[in-house]
Amino acid sequence: MSFTFSRFFELLRQALRGEDYDYTQGSIRVAVFLLAIPMMLEMCLESVFAVVDIYFVNRLGPHAVSVVGLTEAVIALVYSVAIGISAAATAVVSRRVGEKNSEGAADAAAQSLLLSGVLIAIMSVIGFVFAEDILRLMGAQEEAVAMGVNYTRIMLGGCAVVVLLFLINGIFRGAGNASVAMRSLWIGNACNIILCPLLINGFGPFPELGVTGAAVATVVGRGTGVLYQLWQLFFVKHEMLDMRKANWQPDFKIIKSISEIATPATLQFIVQSASWIFLAAIVARSGSDASAGYQTAIRLIVFFILPAWGISNAAATLVGQNLGAKQPERAEISVKKIAKYNGILMGGVMLFFFLFAAPLIGFFIPAGSAVQHDYAVQALQIISSGYILYGVGMVLMQAFNGAGDTKTSTYISLVGFWLFQIPLAYTLSVYLKMGPLGVFIAIPVAEVFIAFAYWWYFRKGRWKLVEV
Repeated sequence: MSFTFSRFFELLRQALRGEDYDYTQGSIRVAVFLLAIPMMLEMCLESVFAVVDIYFVNRLGPHAVSVVGLTEAVIALVYSVAIGISAAATAVVSRRVGEKNSEGAADAAAQSLLLSGVLIAIMSVIGFVFAEDILRLMGAQEEAVAMGVNYTRIMLGGCAVVVLLFLINGIFRGAGNASVAMRSLWIGNACNIILCPLLINGFGPFPELGVTGAAVATVVGRGTGVLYQLWQLFFVKHEMLDMRKANWQPDFKIIKSISEIATPATLQFIVQSASWIFLAAIVARSGSDASAGYQTAIRLIVFFILPAWGISNAAATLVGQNLGAKQPERAEISVKKIAKYNGILMGGVMLFFFLFAAPLIGFFIPAGSAVQHDYAVQALQIISSGYILYGVGMVLMQAFNGAGDTKTSTYISLVGFWLFQIPLAYTLSVYLKMGPLGVFIAIPVAEVFIAFAYWWYFRKGRWKLVEV
């Protein structure tokens, strides 16, 4: 792809409009660009919300930050279910699109939504009823529990918006229409960003709800994004995703196929999320200052990682569609190119954190919170040291998921996080009495190990043979 500014802006317009494109033919660089740009922009506003939210919550004190961080560690389990079903939907929909089977793609989309409805009902009830117990189980101090139980109850009880937002975006990504996914998150997070300060601090007709306001803003904002998705799904015609009434008849064969991919994918992300819960609980043993500093650093890490996840999502779509078109070598080349681009991006982020961690953290943590500030700076610099290989590893993981080989990713996650990262973090932090520093060190060490494991399995090539 020869580079000219006119060509660049032509492709950029095409990517943002979401025009139909055959990702199984032509230039791989163009295909990566058309998918990666809206996927990156989709995640950029998600990143902006993460830091806007923590900016205002930090003004409420370390107990509020601790509650938000601990709750989000638990909500990560909800994200795991959402991402697991989304990964399955992307794999099946993209495979049908690669086969030029639009009816099969619509069937897969409808059946994945039916499956998600059952899971949403179960998770919402459990989260709403046991919110207070969950916070105590996570190690939150009593002051933090009293301040934040309503936040936790709303966030967990309203998990339907999270699941649907991820799932429907996964459906559109699988169909190659990343621009719809981008716009839905833009709409949802723009509402979220606007409502967050209004409801936390109170302004005009809006009540001052404190940390509870952050939860209300999140549920309402993301719910708005879901309404946009549903409008696109049911009232806007898409060539490879034309939803009809017949698609909604329960088809247990398709549901079974989606479940077989979604179950290990969900377990894969639960393993990762549960490890973060465990790490957050270890840090919380050192008090709210350590927990708040760590959670602030994690928010900033998420801010820069989410665009890289956007690039990684392109690998899942390209792998699924090209395997469906019986072009496994094109799928492999696509993954290698995306891994190179993501490694370069994450290397730049790593350098930025090394140089500017202190002033960056200082912007989010109020003056006078020196201990919290120091923990955050230390966490940011140490955790980011493994960014380059982490960037490569997330692309390879998405490649396996896009191929429908979610079991391999699950095995690697289980070994990498639970048999390596957690024991290492606990040993360093508790037995060697390094405190939060031990947790910070264990994270990049484990991520490097995981990246090498993904590369070894990727080179074996078994993922090319998976049938979906």
